[in-house]
Amino acid sequence: MTTALFTHPDAERHITPPGHPEQVARYAAVMDALEAMDLDRREAPRADEADLLRCHPQSYLDRIRAAIPGQGWQMLDTDTHLSPGSLDAALRGAGGAVAAVDAVLAGKVANAFVAMRPPGHHAERETPMGFCLFGNAAIAAKRGLDHHGLDRVAVLDFDVHHGNGTQDLLWDESRAFFASSHQMPLYPGTGAVTEQGAHGQVMNVPLRAGSDGAAGQAAWRDILARARDFKPQLVIVSAGFDAHAADPLAQLNWTEGDFAAITRMICELAADLSAPVVSCLEGGYDLAALGRSARAHVHVLMEAGE
Repeated sequence: MTTALFTHPDAERHITPPGHPEQVARYAAVMDALEAMDLDRREAPRADEADLLRCHPQSYLDRIRAAIPGQGWQMLDTDTHLSPGSLDAALRGAGGAVAAVDAVLAGKVANAFVAMRPPGHHAERETPMGFCLFGNAAIAAKRGLDHHGLDRVAVLDFDVHHGNGTQDLLWDESRAFFASSHQMPLYPGTGAVTEQGAHGQVMNVPLRAGSDGAAGQAAWRDILARARDFKPQLVIVSAGFDAHAADPLAQLNWTEGDFAAITRMICELAADLSAPVVSCLEGGYDLAALGRSARAHVHVLMEAGE
């Protein structure tokens, strides 16, 4: 079977102010890097409200809609902005993650990568932050659990920043294992090892500034040992590539080879458990490193699907 790529040009309609690191050019960098790859390319649909409401209350959705400006930008916090096209982009990010879950669970594709922006893993239940509006990875996990009737889902986050939003959205969800490796101290300031979820189903592995890829791979061996014990039936990956040594927003020293190695470990675990993989793009702010890392990540997904 093939690897699906879920995406949509609306990703370019989320416009951030000049100088903001989460720029439209990130989308172009990823799409250019994947252009020559033999992927099953699919349109990311807009998310249905029912899927969003599994993670965010109606009042939050209404607040985001009301804040969309007619022109220019609306600042939600110092990092997070809305432009006229931001809602459409964010809805397709969440909808792409949902459609990818549907596709892999239906056996239509081996696995999937959702290349959309803005990212999602910092969005909490009622708080947009860290460039993020909707918790795409958590929404995907809830789709697997509540719509498809799965008993156990894992969400694995290797973005350099802690996935506080995903953790918040899944904190009380005993059916979801959430694990994150991340630089600490660093934005958003959460992700201590003592943060373990309401049912002990959350695992955080902080890494010191300057840590290399060997330390990252060791962290993921520990994480995946715990994930194996959880026995997920679906694996969602929050694929942020800002732990790369070239990234301007953090100080880890990973390479695209490290992202490939960690992705391979995740895919091997998923294959052992017969659990399909859906990966959602998160961060990565050096454009060249982002493109190379995304290509390395997707290449391993394709190998795993053969």
